Amino acid sequence: MIAQSSVTIDVAGLDPAFVPYGDGLDLQRQAADRLDSGADDGTLILLEHEPVYTAGRRADPAEYPTDGSPVVPVDRGGLVTWHGPGQLVGYPVIRISPDRGVVDVVRALEGVLLDVSAEFGVTGHRVAGRSGVWATAGASEVKFAQIGLRARAHVITHGFALNCSNALEPFSSFIPCGITDAGAASLSTLAGTEITPADVLPVITPRLLDAIAELTS
Repeated sequence: MIAQSSVTIDVAGLDPAFVPYGDGLDLQRQAADRLDSGADDGTLILLEHEPVYTAGRRADPAEYPTDGSPVVPVDRGGLVTWHGPGQLVGYPVIRISPDRGVVDVVRALEGVLLDVSAEFGVTGHRVAGRSGVWATAGASEVKFAQIGLRARAHVITHGFALNCSNALEPFSSFIPCGITDAGAASLSTLAGTEITPADVLPVITPRLLDAIAELTS
């Protein structure tokens, strides 16, 4: 096993202490400032957000929610997505080593999410040309974890969202991640039993720290 990273773990809020999206952005900015100043080695922020739609740099307004719900533009990669209660969101605010890039971080996070899903009896997989983690449900491909990152001077912000026990209806009101030929799922729907972010937290945290240690060494 890889030696775990010395990053700070900040469980900013789980049910019922949902975190407004703006507060999550502030937590990331503060963590990046500490990292830039040398005050610490980075922060792994884990939380559940209040319901919100966000749009990455490449988002097309034609893919926004059809019901007129507000959308928060952000500086991450990717398109439009939704966050809300029942979804575990992780922001690894870290400085990756010079020989690493954004793709390495995406693949590392996908690997962690695949391993964690397997712990809960869910077989996930990658899809070529698409980020995130997927599963096969009947004859359909469904996505149950999303990844969107920003890199500046090797400092990573934003991160992943793992659908645990959240409602899936919000994903039907817009075009998630620009994908029109696949659906959305959660660990709970795929496993056939409720799996909450609190259930996932102790399983995913050490794996994330191991992945961060490798990315930053």
